[in-house]
Amino acid sequence: MSPTDQKDRRNGIAADDLPPEIDLEDEAVEEIVEPIAAAGPDVAFTAIDWTPHAGDADGMVGAEVIQTLVKRLPNQPGVYRMMNAAGDVLYVGKARSLKKRVTNYAQGRFHTARIGRMVRETATMEFVVTRTEIEALLLEANLIKRLRPRFNVLMRDDKSFPYILLTGDHVSPGIYKHRGARSRKGDYFGPFASAGAVGRTINSLQRAFLLRSCTDSFYENRTRPCLLYQIKRCAGPCTGEISHQDYAHLVAEAKDFLSGRSQKVKTEISAAMQQASAELDFERAAIYRDRLAALSHVQAHQGINPQTVEEADVFAIHQEGGQTCIQVFFFRTGQNWGNRAYFPKADPTLEGSEVLGSFLAQFYDDKPTPRAILLSHAVEDQDLLAEALSTRAGRKVAISVPQRGEKKDLTDNALQNAREALGRRLAETSTQARLLQGFAETFGLAKPPVRIEVYDNSHIMGTNAVGAMVVAGPEGFVKNQYRKFNIRSTEITPGDDFGMMREVMERRFSRLLREHGDAQPSRGAGAAAEDDAAEDLVEGNGSFPAWPDVILIDGGQGQMTAVRKILSDLGIEDRVVAIGIAKGQDRDAGRERFFVKGRESFMLPVRDPVLYFVQRLRDEVHRFAIGSHRARRKKEMVKSPLDEIVGIGPGRKRALLHHFGTAKAVSRAAVEDLVKVDGISEHVAKLVYNHFHES
Repeated sequence: MSPTDQKDRRNGIAADDLPPEIDLEDEAVEEIVEPIAAAGPDVAFTAIDWTPHAGDADGMVGAEVIQTLVKRLPNQPGVYRMMNAAGDVLYVGKARSLKKRVTNYAQGRFHTARIGRMVRETATMEFVVTRTEIEALLLEANLIKRLRPRFNVLMRDDKSFPYILLTGDHVSPGIYKHRGARSRKGDYFGPFASAGAVGRTINSLQRAFLLRSCTDSFYENRTRPCLLYQIKRCAGPCTGEISHQDYAHLVAEAKDFLSGRSQKVKTEISAAMQQASAELDFERAAIYRDRLAALSHVQAHQGINPQTVEEADVFAIHQEGGQTCIQVFFFRTGQNWGNRAYFPKADPTLEGSEVLGSFLAQFYDDKPTPRAILLSHAVEDQDLLAEALSTRAGRKVAISVPQRGEKKDLTDNALQNAREALGRRLAETSTQARLLQGFAETFGLAKPPVRIEVYDNSHIMGTNAVGAMVVAGPEGFVKNQYRKFNIRSTEITPGDDFGMMREVMERRFSRLLREHGDAQPSRGAGAAAEDDAAEDLVEGNGSFPAWPDVILIDGGQGQMTAVRKILSDLGIEDRVVAIGIAKGQDRDAGRERFFVKGRESFMLPVRDPVLYFVQRLRDEVHRFAIGSHRARRKKEMVKSPLDEIVGIGPGRKRALLHHFGTAKAVSRAAVEDLVKVDGISEHVAKLVYNHFHES
């Protein structure tokens, strides 16, 4: 076998199956390494990424370009990406046979409206050939989460889940809330549905097991017990109030409780309470009584605790009104650790089983997998998904749709929660749609706005000035689009709100023009395309637009004059509708005056729903601006003069403060004194000295 053939075999592809046009030594053919990490350390994953020669399909689009590309595709498992003329990924899919799957698209018939539109927009495709269909499934989920294609099912919330961490790298282990990579040694328990649930549970566990929650540095520097010891929420290991052996016993009890052996722990504490009572040691008996009460409080917050399910995630899906809700319940060690509702972006024509299957693959792309997954509906490729998750976890993972018993009760309960959550969301969306329609009629817009941006400034006598932008759309506030602007200009007079707003507008729209200059169609020929984009957004088929339809400015005529001049200078005055909101007489809510180009200023009736809507937008931008300003002011207050010295990083700063005690003492030190500090050379000592001594 030739060296080239050997390389082909290592990549899981027979040389005879490769198209003759593909050269494995070409620079365009590269090994994909990112999916290896995503698949897990135990997965032997190698793939070849290749793109057919672009010249073969120049000028073609839709089914025609797919027909050209499919001729040379291998009959191998893999992942394909469909892309439009701008290079944006439209869809990512996996296939047992790339040639057979892509051939279906090339036929150009028997497609749903969604697939037909996707095919028509396709200008090119890219392919990754994998060794097995399992690898293709794992890679597909990885690429969907990273590329977020328009026509795929997309998770709308991929925040990591919080866990409880019992540390294992300290003589007196602590209990903490943890989110993110598990890099610290210790025992992790969860996941929990929310950070609030973790906080409440830790508070109760502190009362039950008296474990410390302070940092290691705080622990090392204590000379007397802290307040938590005084209020009986810590055993005080830092100052020897409890021996290391007795504290280790408390830690072991906490591990038993969090590992599902709660009844054993409660029995032992109850026996100790009875013994203390029999010995007439009522003070110690009261401590055990309070610990039992705290344990009961923890279990009461966990809700339903199943008797036959030790470790499982329960998924239920409900579709209504063109939207989808997936409810997830987490059960670990026989205890319910909460639930969370997801509202994935998905085409309304997709069946629930298709949406749920795609959602599951993305959900576990970066999360630990339980031993059992219970579903309300069967999903496509269920066995393949179970095999893929088992491969990644290194142990068997069972996926099932319960038909009877306690497991069926759990999925029914999750399904009921999914129905109720989606019902609430539909009601809120309907209300928001009516408000946006009323907003458009009130301010003379051609159609309801899809993206509204609201701006405000916050400062104290011009210091720590911050500009804030909040964003609202058809589904309410879009918090991942919020932005804050630290006012940088030195030419602005302190307290000049016009100058601050001018800087915010220039920075915001200059960047928008650079990054999305052509994203907003003109009001003429592109109106139809713009209508389609808005429709796609409402149906969950598109991404949230970058360009605002309306900007609301917290200010009167002066502010609006400055804003309109900036928009005019940038050449976008006709792209965006700018509306000013001036506070009314005595700054009373309900007396606001509105400023719109081409109209006299006006007020709205006191009980007008649109007025309430605008007030809610203004209050949200106030909250965000003030919060950003306070955070900046707090940071400024604790800032050290040493932070301003070039060459003084955290390590040298710490060394100087440990040696001299305060920054003021450092400023008074001579060069001879400074060089005595570890890590401070003569050159650095002169930098520090010269910073505090102009002469």
